[in-house]
Amino acid sequence: MGLAHELAARIVALQYEDLSPAVLHWSKVAVLDTIGVTLAGAREPAATLIDAALELEAGQGPSLVFGTARRVAALDAAFINGTAAHALDFDNTSPNLVGHSSGPLLSALIAAAEAYGGDGRDVLLAHAAGFETVARLGPGVNLHHYEKGWHPTASLGVFGVAAACARLLRLSVDETATALAVCTSLASGIKANFGTMTKPLHAGHCARSGLLAVLLARRGYTANPEAFEHNLGFFNVFNGPGQYDASLILPGWGEPLMLESPGASYKQYPCCAGTDSAIEAALDLVREHGVFAPASIAHVETWTAARRLAHTNRPDPRTALEAKFSVQYCVARALLDGRVVFAHFEEEACHDPVVRGLMPRVRASACTERQFPRENQYGAEIAVTLTDGRVLEARVEQARGKSVAHPVAPGQLQAKFESCASRVLPADAVAAVMQAVDAFETLPSLRDFTRLLECRDLARGKAAEPTAGSVS
Repeated sequence: MGLAHELAARIVALQYEDLSPAVLHWSKVAVLDTIGVTLAGAREPAATLIDAALELEAGQGPSLVFGTARRVAALDAAFINGTAAHALDFDNTSPNLVGHSSGPLLSALIAAAEAYGGDGRDVLLAHAAGFETVARLGPGVNLHHYEKGWHPTASLGVFGVAAACARLLRLSVDETATALAVCTSLASGIKANFGTMTKPLHAGHCARSGLLAVLLARRGYTANPEAFEHNLGFFNVFNGPGQYDASLILPGWGEPLMLESPGASYKQYPCCAGTDSAIEAALDLVREHGVFAPASIAHVETWTAARRLAHTNRPDPRTALEAKFSVQYCVARALLDGRVVFAHFEEEACHDPVVRGLMPRVRASACTERQFPRENQYGAEIAVTLTDGRVLEARVEQARGKSVAHPVAPGQLQAKFESCASRVLPADAVAAVMQAVDAFETLPSLRDFTRLLECRDLARGKAAEPTAGSVS
């Protein structure tokens, strides 16, 4: 029996009653966080240009385009909202996936539930099934898959979206296996496009493709049931012979569910996760010594994991999107401003002459095994040498929010949601959404729920910056 069928049997067998209180809690956290970052990203060009390119007309479907009052077909809503969810690089991640998880999952699930029916319990269960699928697939192909250049958010995430939507729409085991097999031909996304609009496009394409595979499978579409392990299948094509271990995927499934442990990672800063530990180390120095004057700094050295530095070593970012992937820029901002927030990645902020003046003095290097063991890919160190000769150092083993064992404080996640959602929604709507998500399992209709997210004021201004990324 092929892997697609083995996965499908486990996906279909998962029941709402199998979800522990911890899984339900973290699922609702994922819903709130994802809705917030999607609303915040809804006006970003990465999302609005896709919307324009699709040339959609309002009222042509049941599913909401977040940040608007327009409803379109479910596949289109999944595409646009999935891109918006990742547009600011602020959505949650899965450590095992080495990519972003709930953004694509929930963009597809909410759109599908609006179109084909589904209540809050259905979405929470489906999200857990999808998250488990991508988190279990990850160890079978990573880190080779990631280091080869694939973007797992999309190249693996598409299977999670298919799993989630198949569970939502109650597909059979055979239909679910077919949807997963179809996805082996829809998987895509390369890291060469990091720092451009195409990176968030990966998430939207993944959301649409996973849902499309499910809609095709339930209509009788066919695919090779051994599309993963075939000699010309996913594993050999995407990783190469001898560069994967499928035996790591199925053992331990649901014992516990990955949403419970290690859980999802939640971001405090609206930039690449590969910079967050270095940012936190810099902010630790600010907490101890205060915001630094540019003239007081002789030079700065940072050390982060080599595989993270591969796409964050950008000493001269020329655009706001490139700045999100520049550890030099992010650390300079943290030291000089005492926070890293939305405004630092908008318009011409990356050309601020004060920050530009410091960045040539920020040197980024890869950690050695003497600094952090190989298994710790989240550690960072920073050393700030001052003009008076003092050297100030900080070390972070793991940024807050990387796992349920080291979470971001609930108040910070709420503040993050409020700052994100209020970029497009009025205060009363923001409060209503938070209240509804808190009781998400009681919602009878996702269509009714998304009415809370409708926004007709296209000129609504920006909100206050999120407090999670600030030094208090």
